[in-house]
Amino acid sequence: MSIPLNEYIAGLLDEAARIFAEQGANRFRVQAYHRAADALRGLPRPVSALFADRGLAGLEELPGVGEGIARSIRDVLRHGRLAMLDRLRGGHDPIALLCSVPGIGKAIAWKLHEELEIDTLEELEAAAHDGRLEHRAGLGPKRLAGIRDSLAHRLGRVRQPALLVPDSGEEPSVAELLGVDGEYRQEATAGRLKTIAPRRFNPTGESWLPVLHTVRDPRHYTALFSNTPRAHRLQKTRNWVVLCYDGRNGEQQSTIITSEFGRLQGLRIVRGRERECEEHYRKLGQLPPVQRSFSRAA
Repeated sequence: MSIPLNEYIAGLLDEAARIFAEQGANRFRVQAYHRAADALRGLPRPVSALFADRGLAGLEELPGVGEGIARSIRDVLRHGRLAMLDRLRGGHDPIALLCSVPGIGKAIAWKLHEELEIDTLEELEAAAHDGRLEHRAGLGPKRLAGIRDSLAHRLGRVRQPALLVPDSGEEPSVAELLGVDGEYRQEATAGRLKTIAPRRFNPTGESWLPVLHTVRDPRHYTALFSNTPRAHRLQKTRNWVVLCYDGRNGEQQSTIITSEFGRLQGLRIVRGRERECEEHYRKLGQLPPVQRSFSRAA
């Protein structure tokens, strides 16, 4: 007799595998998700009990379940859904995601998305610690503390603000991110990618959004053009690229854009990591020389 919870999560994993296959993902990744689904169906007790007893380590002991799939199972157990599927189906909604955090209503969610360009929980967590939610969004200390606590729980970690600085041992380099961005845009321009019909801002149901699945060991990447209100308003839907990849603490996101200002103008950059991008291009010799002004002595 199947266990309903295990069957439900197994169904999500099978659906993810099917979509991965349709979108041309690595066949080993597709097989891993199917194997993990089979392992859940054969588990003699609810997977929630295994997770309660052993945590992620217990999930990783299941056949076919590695770190990434274990985190996906954990996310379903915590939130009842697999956010990755929303993106694969073309239904990612950053406003709904932000509204799911206690203390953030729809009006604040729109303000965070439009004015602070926050689309993910990781970006929200950073803003909650670096002063932007307090000084630019006007959130009070009590609400801010509640948001921080909620995010610490949902993201599976409790960190001090100082630890929000990217860890080079975990986070991909800007060179890697820009390389994936280049691959995606090249393949999309050549028309070699599968396309999906996003549910947002697509009243005709047109299948226009190219999707790339690629690997930079040890990370699996999914790349798509941005389909947010801001991207549509600024006509950047074919310029801004969202990269989703598996990290130690779950799925992470980075947004790649073309810089419109300063020394990086006209170059592709990782939003929020401009200084690293400047150093990257400086080493490649692709930055214009610094203009220095000299004044004559009187």
